[in-house]
Amino acid sequence: MSDANSIRSTVAAYYSSKLATFGATPQGVDWNSAGSHATRHRQFLRLIGGEREASVLDLGCGFGDFLRFLRAEGHRGAFVGYDVAPDMIAEANRLYGSTPNCRWRVGSEPTETADFAIASGIFNVKGDVPLQTWVRYVHDTMNILARAGRLGFAFNVLSLSSDLDRRRGDLYYADPGEMLTYCTRRYGRSVALLQDYGLYEFTMIVRHT
Repeated sequence: MSDANSIRSTVAAYYSSKLATFGATPQGVDWNSAGSHATRHRQFLRLIGGEREASVLDLGCGFGDFLRFLRAEGHRGAFVGYDVAPDMIAEANRLYGSTPNCRWRVGSEPTETADFAIASGIFNVKGDVPLQTWVRYVHDTMNILARAGRLGFAFNVLSLSSDLDRRRGDLYYADPGEMLTYCTRRYGRSVALLQDYGLYEFTMIVRHT
């Protein structure tokens, strides 16, 4: 089994266990609270903006809470959610159903594209994967997002700017400056780094020019 497939299998089992324990709640996708969950969602509006008819692809969608958030914000465009955990997709289907405007897929590499692609929290839990292996996985997944979002993509990641005593050995933390430089060199200069929303993480917004 390749490193990526092994990682995805482990990640799927991890999040399935969270869902089984906590249900369709922020804790069910390993977030601390509903408030922080909503704050993370809101950062992606910098990418989507007021384009309410734009299509959105959510990679690592969990049980689909970003769809609920978007619809509450007035978004009407097509939405497709992907997740490596079948239990998460089953729960998203139960909560929101599948329609031509809302689809759910088990998987890690989308077979379709959307105007915008986002990923929230999928880079955080590295477990005991060696750091360099995880970094390669993160970069490969960013390339998947870049291909999936025709107009742009966005993702969040835990920040090395967080307090040292708050960090956990099983989580991945990235340097914001290094990530900004990497994205600029890899994807072009239309890149924004958001780290002003009060959480120990940052969000990268990348637009295709």
